[in-house]
Amino acid sequence: MLTKKLLPAAVTAAALLGAGQALADDAIVTGDEYKGFTANVTLTSDYRFRGISQSDESVAIQGGFDYSWANGIYIGTWGSSVDFDSNDGLDGSLELDYYIGWAFDITDSFSMDVGYMYYDYPGDDGLEGDYQELYGSVGWGGLTAGIAYSDDYYAETDTFWYYYAEYSLGLFDDFLSLDFHVGYNDLEKNGGFLATDEDSYVDYSVAATISQWGLDWSLAWVGTDLDDEDVFDTDWADDTVVFSVSRSM
Repeated sequence: MLTKKLLPAAVTAAALLGAGQALADDAIVTGDEYKGFTANVTLTSDYRFRGISQSDESVAIQGGFDYSWANGIYIGTWGSSVDFDSNDGLDGSLELDYYIGWAFDITDSFSMDVGYMYYDYPGDDGLEGDYQELYGSVGWGGLTAGIAYSDDYYAETDTFWYYYAEYSLGLFDDFLSLDFHVGYNDLEKNGGFLATDEDSYVDYSVAATISQWGLDWSLAWVGTDLDDEDVFDTDWADDTVVFSVSRSM
């Protein structure tokens, strides 16, 4: 069971976080670099969103496309295979995300991104995992800080706030990218979607990405401060290594 995604600032976020924010950072560009239509596909060893496995710690296939205008407004969709194992009612095998936003520069080194995202689980029976989020972030150089808010989070578990910071470092003429992420998940009291009454948790990741042969290859260490009992006696939130390969067009 559990949460979602945010595409990568490289490829990492695609498998580790969840859509709009990083999409704008990576695929959405303005002015002289305006691209219009872009698409992406990813194969990952484990779909982790905000530190928690969405694919029962198994391989997931992901992909999406978006369209941006020269003024920074963008719209798009992204999907992934999911597997929430034995969670009654939340047993669909597909996640589809729809988003719209605006990414823009304030100065030469300071940028902002704001938008709306809807997470859809069309195969769910009974309970609905679907939910919506508003998000915003600011960027300065390789540093990004952001926030997301849902009025009724995954599986109808009431309000949710997400605060995160990321830093991306390009090395060897950007042949290698190192990406650092930490996020704070503020759930509704008495556990929200968790199995216990924990009302918050921290997720984190460190990833290395290289571009070679027209593909992005990423190796990441990702985890949380949750215990197995918090995630229904599974190890979906344990520290793990995630491998992903991605292509953007």
